[in-house]
Amino acid sequence: MSDGGLEHGAPARIRVLIADDEPMVRAGVRAVLATDPGIEIVAETGDGREAVELLRRHRPDVAVLDIRMPGIDGITAAAEIRRVGVTTRTGAAPGIVMLTTFGEDDYILRALSGGANGFLIKSGEPEELIAGVRAVADGAAYLSPKVAARVVAHLAATRSGGPADRRAAAQRQVAGLTARERDVLTLVAGGLSNSQIARRIGVVEGTVKAHVSSVLARLGVANRAAAAVLAHEAGLVAGPAG
Repeated sequence: MSDGGLEHGAPARIRVLIADDEPMVRAGVRAVLATDPGIEIVAETGDGREAVELLRRHRPDVAVLDIRMPGIDGITAAAEIRRVGVTTRTGAAPGIVMLTTFGEDDYILRALSGGANGFLIKSGEPEELIAGVRAVADGAAYLSPKVAARVVAHLAATRSGGPADRRAAAQRQVAGLTARERDVLTLVAGGLSNSQIARRIGVVEGTVKAHVSSVLARLGVANRAAAAVLAHEAGLVAGPAG
């Protein structure tokens, strides 16, 4: 078996780094991810600065980072990873999943512009952790439904105008997209990768990539995760049950 792969030509495992300063949280994340045979933990740490060094050394596909850590926090680590151009063994940028707790909404908003691809609540369901890691490894954005709802509520509370005004403003932004671009945005917000979107709407992956680039430019957002938040804010994606 080749390093990081599975036998008999099976897809390579998703190589993951875990960074959280709470040993019990790291152990829990490791235990959950270990239930998926397609995921391999290659390194872990409790320090943000060391996380950047471990990413350089091990070149994992996904980094799962706590938002608040000693040394440098997860947001700063994510920005540093993007700044120095750390890549995976395939040459792609690693996916970054941020772990958050309730009350860290301001941090989430900072992380949206700092290069994070996914956001998960530490108290969420184990299945969400696996889904989030798999999504960002495939180039998608992943927002826990509870995170998305909290961010939208936080935006409504901190920006000018009430929730209805915020939704109307987001809907006006989205209205500038073509019908196909709105469809693509909705699927991006649902955590689908370009290849999954291509299969869903029946086009080649290159066409989806072009649509996504156009959506980001038209909406004036930096990445898929920020676009996903705007889609939630505009009401294109249903909120979490309960």
